[in-house]
Amino acid sequence: MTSTLNTLKPNKGSRKKKLRKGRGIAAGQGASCGFGMRGQKSRSGRSTRPGFEGGQMPLYRRVPKLKHFQIINQKSFSIINLSKLNDFKENEKVNIDSLVKKGLLFKPKYPLKVLGNGEIKVKLKVEAHAFTKTAKEKIESLGGSCEIIN
Repeated sequence: MTSTLNTLKPNKGSRKKKLRKGRGIAAGQGASCGFGMRGQKSRSGRSTRPGFEGGQMPLYRRVPKLKHFQIINQKSFSIINLSKLNDFKENEKVNIDSLVKKGLLFKPKYPLKVLGNGEIKVKLKVEAHAFTKTAKEKIESLGGSCEIIN
């Protein structure tokens, strides 16, 4: 069946009649319009502002106003990239002390972590508290070793 513009109609049940509130008892939503008797939610306009929690201190005022939440028991590391380790000689041992002697680390306050940025051209024995996956792969691909110390 083809329909023309003059015979177009919405599907049955797709359009619903709007409730006419406040038009007498017979309308079903007379007088109070389904808002009950009295109280904050029966008044005209918006009942409460967004974020209102009935007088309780709202969430947006309870959370800290800092840039980020503090991470509890956060681990801090003295970090070094692989590209900096090219200053060492072949088969040399790399640890916090040797990095301080070379001037690559200044204040080794935290445990050492080796990151995988850059390329390494020398076979080394690296001792650190942590390695990234890529750093470990790059060191071991040249025949070097990665030793995790506690």
